[in-house]
Amino acid sequence: MDAYQYVGRTLDKETKKGEIEATSIEAAKSLLRSQKIIVTSIKKKSKGIQLKLLGNGEKVKEKDIVIFTRQFSTMIDAGLPLVQCLGILASQSEKKIFRNILSKIKEDVEAGSTFADALRKHPKVFDALYANMVEAGEAGGVLDTVLNRLANYIEKASALKAKVKKAMVYPLAIISIAVVVVAALLIFVIPTFAKMFSDFGGTLPAPTQMVINMSHFAASWKGGVVVAVVVALIFALRAYRNTEAGRKVTDGLFLRTPIFGDIIRKSAVAKFTRTLGTLITSGVPILEGLEIVSRTAGNVIIAEAVIVTRTSIAEGKTIAEPLEKTKVFPSMVVQMISVGEATGSLDTMLSKIADFYEIEVDNAVEALTSLMEPALMVVLGGIVGFILIAMYLPIFTLATAIGS
Repeated sequence: MDAYQYVGRTLDKETKKGEIEATSIEAAKSLLRSQKIIVTSIKKKSKGIQLKLLGNGEKVKEKDIVIFTRQFSTMIDAGLPLVQCLGILASQSEKKIFRNILSKIKEDVEAGSTFADALRKHPKVFDALYANMVEAGEAGGVLDTVLNRLANYIEKASALKAKVKKAMVYPLAIISIAVVVVAALLIFVIPTFAKMFSDFGGTLPAPTQMVINMSHFAASWKGGVVVAVVVALIFALRAYRNTEAGRKVTDGLFLRTPIFGDIIRKSAVAKFTRTLGTLITSGVPILEGLEIVSRTAGNVIIAEAVIVTRTSIAEGKTIAEPLEKTKVFPSMVVQMISVGEATGSLDTMLSKIADFYEIEVDNAVEALTSLMEPALMVVLGGIVGFILIAMYLPIFTLATAIGS
């Protein structure tokens, strides 16, 4: 999610300025339109250099939202007034930033605002999905049920994100450790052996000479240049990904990546179906639901496919037909959605698809981890072992010569 600064006007011709978070500039404009704001100018907020002082790094996490939502649902179900619930939950919140947000929401509700509109003023904590579902719950008089669904949704979405993160972070962590270990050996350990061998004189075995040459390269200015280039490339790629075109290219590459691409696609399908199913079940209109799903997809390719689907539905087509044409979603998903539409149980079918793909992601991550763990350990052990053997080869040769 990126932050965008906007200037616009309301339907009453009142000028309004502020910031909004969205996956793209088009998504930001769409979100502002849903808030009845006509955009006159909008630009991406410059991140700049931010220094976090001790004690100011407080952030509202998904766990805090889940706990708040569950407790709120229980209180509403018990018959407590909305304002009283907000007051109680605000007073018992351990995080100052969350306590202040809940207090502001309480003040807005007391001033006559709806709960959903009060939530929309804090998009960094309560996203469009949350606010729209609350609005549907308020309109239908089933706010406690909707809040309970929201808590379940956030928990499952968080668990899914953690599984995908685990699949991506684990190999990167092992590779990083391997690079640090090898660099430490080449820069600090090998030069000691190299000095000792040069004192002995004679010709070194080929593996030993190769490792010593690598050590000289790593310890020289050339090694520093290579590190600087790699760091510069990483920052350049991150900067490119922050652009709209860059995000589209990289998201497409992620989906086509062997092994990892399959996990990303399955997690995206699970998130799409879980989000849309939860919205429809809570009474949010399907066109509005698809707009929210496109903003929370997390992948530009998936988001564009959802937007195309929404446009086709607005023209009178079914969901399954445009989804199939995008060629982003698996045929099984399209067929199950088609059956759900035909039988009038689309929300139930979407939940079943989400359950299936969440299990698929879980199994894929476990299989990947179980395969990669020994493979990476063998690679790391092989590299370190090769360096150690290369260093001890001259010593074995010298001992053999002395023995003869």
